Amino acid sequence: MNRKLRMGMIGGGKDAFIGAIHRLAANMDGLIELKAGALSINPEIAQDSGRSLFLEEDRIYTDFKTMLEKEAAQPADKRLDFITIVTPNFAHFEPAMMALDKGFHVVVEKPITFTLDEAKQLKAKVEQTGLTLLLTHTYTGYPMVKQARAMVKNGALGKIRKVWVEYPQGWLSKLSEREGNAQAAWRTDPKRSGKSGCFGDIGTHAANLAEYISGQKIDKLCADLNIMVEGRMLDDDGAVLLRFDGGAAGVLMASQVAAGEENALKIRVYGEKGGLEWAQHEPNTLLVKWLDKPTEIYRAGAGNPHLDSFATHNCRTPGGHPEGYLEAFANLYRNFALTLQAKIDGVPPTMGALDFPSVDDGIRGMAFIDMVVKSSASQEKWTKFEI
Repeated sequence: MNRKLRMGMIGGGKDAFIGAIHRLAANMDGLIELKAGALSINPEIAQDSGRSLFLEEDRIYTDFKTMLEKEAAQPADKRLDFITIVTPNFAHFEPAMMALDKGFHVVVEKPITFTLDEAKQLKAKVEQTGLTLLLTHTYTGYPMVKQARAMVKNGALGKIRKVWVEYPQGWLSKLSEREGNAQAAWRTDPKRSGKSGCFGDIGTHAANLAEYISGQKIDKLCADLNIMVEGRMLDDDGAVLLRFDGGAAGVLMASQVAAGEENALKIRVYGEKGGLEWAQHEPNTLLVKWLDKPTEIYRAGAGNPHLDSFATHNCRTPGGHPEGYLEAFANLYRNFALTLQAKIDGVPPTMGALDFPSVDDGIRGMAFIDMVVKSSASQEKWTKFEI
């Protein structure tokens, strides 16, 4: 390709958090440019946001349907390549389906839809159109997460026996949704967030990370969800026992009332020969613990000969230069962009380029939410994981 990919955005105006993150990530490698947007349901915010991003006046929209209709009619040299959707959960499905219908590839925030049935419909549409969908499970973009996955896949740890993953936050330790916190308001509202709060928001990240690194799928689970803050409508805490299809047992804990915690995602995976540990607070480091020799410390860094190619493909700087959340997010966008470029050029994408979360991960995430809620409400110990 001899041009940048053209992106349109739905949601993510100046009053939002995640929209700016997406724009920074998409821009990091110079492969993508934002050309159009319906950035808010508030017309004034939508217009002000578009102007602040220097979009052309006639490509600033106040509703996504008008945007998709008009952008689909653009000439080939102006037509958008893909649409990024960064709205709350309940407003993912309709714009994603319409974008695919109009021939646009899609990037969408997690959880992918409001219900499992919607996620299945979205997968059918992706398959029907042959278009590509990226689901932004950010943490799979970290180089040392990819190193961990490669070591497990290559058998370095032997047969995987145990997976521990935890995701404590403390930001909802008070009833913030009634104190003017817009992010808390929609995430704790069943009409906008769905049937689960904490586990729909961050529990799905933990489950996705556990499956991604271990290479095994959750087969059944036993869940206990809690509402710790009086007056809240959705869970803000919980724990799940897991059984994986490859024989591993697991524990998943997620909480948004762990007072004092920031974003302490951590995973430990143990096999017959050893284990590994990765924490989002120190993302450039992977600890590898052996049964019969001292612990090894793996560090991210471009050109590091001790790392797997999937890890180095996602390293951006020499060792010792911190790479974090934005770079991991950008790795998802870059791999997605490289895949689209290859499709446009009529050549097969590389395996490295194809390494990003897809609609299938989205379906598993929605099924995880359903099964956790079902299990927590049940008196049975184990709930079969079903899609």
